[in-house]
Amino acid sequence: MKQRGKKWFLLLVSIILFLTVYLFYKNNWGQHSEDKQQVVNVYTARHYQIDNEIFQEFTRQTGIQVNEVKGTAEELIERMIREGEASSADLFIAVDGGVLNFAKQSEVLQPLTSKLLIQNVPAEWRDSDNYWVGIATRSRVIVYAKDRVSPSELSTYEDLTNEQWEGKVLVRSASSLYNQSLLASFIELSGESEAEKWAAGIVRNLSRNPEGGDKAQAKAIATNIGDVAIMNTYYIGQMSVSPDPEEREIAEQLGVLFPNQQTTGAHVNISGVGLAKYAPNKDNALKLAEFLTSREGQTMLTQGSYEFPVNVEADMPEMLKDWGSFKRQPVDIANLGYFHKQAAEIFEKVGWQ
Repeated sequence: MKQRGKKWFLLLVSIILFLTVYLFYKNNWGQHSEDKQQVVNVYTARHYQIDNEIFQEFTRQTGIQVNEVKGTAEELIERMIREGEASSADLFIAVDGGVLNFAKQSEVLQPLTSKLLIQNVPAEWRDSDNYWVGIATRSRVIVYAKDRVSPSELSTYEDLTNEQWEGKVLVRSASSLYNQSLLASFIELSGESEAEKWAAGIVRNLSRNPEGGDKAQAKAIATNIGDVAIMNTYYIGQMSVSPDPEEREIAEQLGVLFPNQQTTGAHVNISGVGLAKYAPNKDNALKLAEFLTSREGQTMLTQGSYEFPVNVEADMPEMLKDWGSFKRQPVDIANLGYFHKQAAEIFEKVGWQ
């Protein structure tokens, strides 16, 4: 009798242990799966505070945590290639149409299967196969000192190569992706010879060797180092509302000219997002892409960065509204990357540092 009771006791203990272990693993695995579904991993080449604010708002509304991995676009693409199917990347964000197309050609993206994205983003700012969509646009324009330059003296990028502007032109270095794509657009529109002629003219008219970012060019105008500069539009907007009073004062001194309105149009490029090929959190990634391109997300983006929104329903800052519509270059921004190598060779040849 005692032996039988002992057997029953051991059996009961075994059952209890089994159930305890089973429930422990079940609960922890279930929690792990739930946690996995509530994240989205973003490989991004953008470094703007407004992006973080948008991600935080997305998390507040959805409960999905946004994890950022930052680097240059080239570094991030190489990382996704190296990681292969084990990659944690869900979304890839870059600041150039040619780079986004390079990511597509590198087979690290998959089509964005979302009807809402198609509704939010006009076809002109989407890949034809939906491997990426734009989230913002910008123009690379001519900025000038309002107290020393009349806008009637300038109308085109080519004007900056005239003898009148010798020793007065400011621009950042040849390593700038913005300048590489600008020159690439000239190669696509006018051919390599004309593009080289333009680049040589800019080098000839520089007031100093290229240094610093776009804001550094604006500050150099304010300190009379030069009179005109090539800059992205959003930097002017950001400086106009900067917490730094010096930047606000500088912005007041600058005029903005959208070049080539009677000829080829002003250069425009995009920031955009693509869905990683092996995205482990695909549904969450699509939700974030949809939020980034929604009226709410786009309004946050344009109000915070002064980039132009891709969603026409977004509420732009007054400065962007005042600039109004303008003629853009008739180039396919996705093809700009094909001319980056030629652009780099031209920069080196003409001595654009």
